[in-house]
Amino acid sequence: MKRVLALAVIAVYIGILIFGNTCHLLRFGVTSHPWMYMIVWDMFCGWTAFDSRTHIIGEADNGKYYDLSNPPYDVLHPYGYIARENYDVFNNHTGLMGLNVLKHTRHEPVSRVFVVEECWAKKYNLPDHVWNLRYDDPKDNFRYHRMRVVMLPDGSTTHAYNSWVAFQGGRMMVDNPRLVELSRMSQPMFINEISKPGRELLIDPGSVGFGMQSHVAPTSAASGN
Repeated sequence: MKRVLALAVIAVYIGILIFGNTCHLLRFGVTSHPWMYMIVWDMFCGWTAFDSRTHIIGEADNGKYYDLSNPPYDVLHPYGYIARENYDVFNNHTGLMGLNVLKHTRHEPVSRVFVVEECWAKKYNLPDHVWNLRYDDPKDNFRYHRMRVVMLPDGSTTHAYNSWVAFQGGRMMVDNPRLVELSRMSQPMFINEISKPGRELLIDPGSVGFGMQSHVAPTSAASGN
């Protein structure tokens, strides 16, 4: 009886793993239930050597830029010290968060909303005393900025770009002649398409007023704005 029970547990365990791997391979039902997270083989594949923060910027008609990531009212921090806009990895709703700030504040007419990604190597998160014990070089925390989304006041997205890490991965493939030749000779089995158009450009954050000039003011209930 014990042998039968042990074989049954092994069979069930292997069967669940095969089911989870198959769902992951076919991208079928991977988010259909919270328990799928325990059996789909992508639990830690999202970890990278880079850290990032999301900044939401509003461009007014008069050329002034507003910091929509830090509104005058309290910022929601759902899991610790990081604000909620940083949890939207694919930036599907980040621009809408900025529009919600505009909806509840007084400001000049805004023509566009930008979502900018700030990215840096995670090793620079080490405290200075730990850095000095591990590295001989000075702690020069170089940060990259990249445009992710451009949105209009009506909520429509005009441009969408990959993350800085994904963009650098694509550039490495293009710079490798062997991979370029293989891509010409082969046909991909799966094709991923972005939902909105957008050219892959290295954006100078200063061109959209990164390090904004002013903040939006809270809406007065008496004014009705």
